[in-house]
Amino acid sequence: MVVIGGIALAVWVYISPGRYDAFAQCLTEKGAKFYGAFWCPHCQAQKKMFGRSAKYLPYVECSTPSGKGQLPICKEKRIEGYPLWEFADGERTSGEVSFADLSRKTDCPLPP
Repeated sequence: MVVIGGIALAVWVYISPGRYDAFAQCLTEKGAKFYGAFWCPHCQAQKKMFGRSAKYLPYVECSTPSGKGQLPICKEKRIEGYPLWEFADGERTSGEVSFADLSRKTDCPLPP
C-alpha cells in the first residue's frame, strides 16, 4: 500500500499545476525569450524561481551537449552571456531577472 500511495503522490505532484504556470505561459505569449546554458548556475537559479512552472518558460538552450560550444541559434542572436532575457521589443537584460522586472517588461500580471 505504501508503494501505491507514493506513486499516486508522485503522479499528483507531476500533474498538478505549478504556482507560476500562468506567469511563465504569459512570458511566452508576450514574446520573451530566456537564453541559457545547462551548466550555468545563474540559469539554474532563474529556473528554480519558477519551480515546477519552469517547464513553461520560453527557454532556449544555447550550449552544445559537451558544454564547450554554442548552438547556432544563439550564435546568430549574438548571445554572449547567460542568462539573457530578450523581450518582444528587442530589449535585452542579462543576469537573473526578478518577477517584478519580468512583469514590467512584458505586462504579465505578477503571480499572487
